[in-house]
Amino acid sequence: MSKEQTLIYGIRSVKEAIESEKSLNRVYIQRGLKGASAFDLIKILNKKEIEISYVPIEKLNRFTVKNHQGVVATIAPIKFLTIDQLSKIVEKKKDSCQILILDQISDVRNFGAIVRTAECSGVDCIIIQSSGSAPVNGDTIKTSSGAVFNVPICKVSHIKDAIFLLKQLNIKIYGATEKAEKNIYQADFKSSQAIIMGSEGKGLSKSIVALCDELIKIPLLGKIESLNVSVACGTILYEIVRQKGF
Repeated sequence: MSKEQTLIYGIRSVKEAIESEKSLNRVYIQRGLKGASAFDLIKILNKKEIEISYVPIEKLNRFTVKNHQGVVATIAPIKFLTIDQLSKIVEKKKDSCQILILDQISDVRNFGAIVRTAECSGVDCIIIQSSGSAPVNGDTIKTSSGAVFNVPICKVSHIKDAIFLLKQLNIKIYGATEKAEKNIYQADFKSSQAIIMGSEGKGLSKSIVALCDELIKIPLLGKIESLNVSVACGTILYEIVRQKGF
C-alpha cells in the first residue's frame, strides 16, 4: 500500500466515506462475504459505480491487521472535480479551453504519463470515468512526477455526460482513432476543443465515436499499426501547442 493513499476499513467506515463524498479509488471485499450490512454496502457501491474487487481474506489481512470486517477501501490523494466545476472552468476559459477526455485508460503508468504531459502542455482539465479507469494512487503520482496535484481531474459516472456538457458549451469534440481519415496536422486546433483518447486495447468505444464532431489520427509510417496511448496523447497535445503559437 502506497503511503500516498489513505486506507479505510470496515463496512460502516466505508459507508461513511461514501456519504461524505470521499474520492474512493477502489473497494476490496472479501470473497463470499455475507450479511445484510455487506449486501447493503455492495448495493451502494454499484449505484455509485465505485469499482469493487472481490479478493481472498489474505489480501485484506495484508492491507491491515485490524478488524476490517471483510472490507477495505483506498481513497485517492486528490479531490476530483464535479461536472459543475468542470462547467465553470470551461466558461472561464471561453475561446482557449483545452480539455482531455480519457475513455477508460486502465494502465496506471500510461495514465500517469498522460497526466504529466497534459500538465506540461497546458491542459485545463482531464476527464475520466468512475468505472474502468486507472486509479489515482502512489504509482500515478510517481509516474506523473506529481502532476496529478497540478492539473484538475474531473471524474464522471459516464464519459457521455461530460461530452454532452462540453457540446452545450461550444467545445468541439475530437476523437483520436487510427480509423480516422483526417490526420492531426490537417485539423484546426486554434480554438477550444476536447481530445478523447481511447483505452489501451480497444481504443475509442463505438458509442463515443458516434458523439465526436471529428475524428483524427497520427500518421504512422512504419509497420506497427498504433502508438502507445501516452505517446499518442503527447503527440496530439503538442501539435495543439504548436498551432496555438507557443
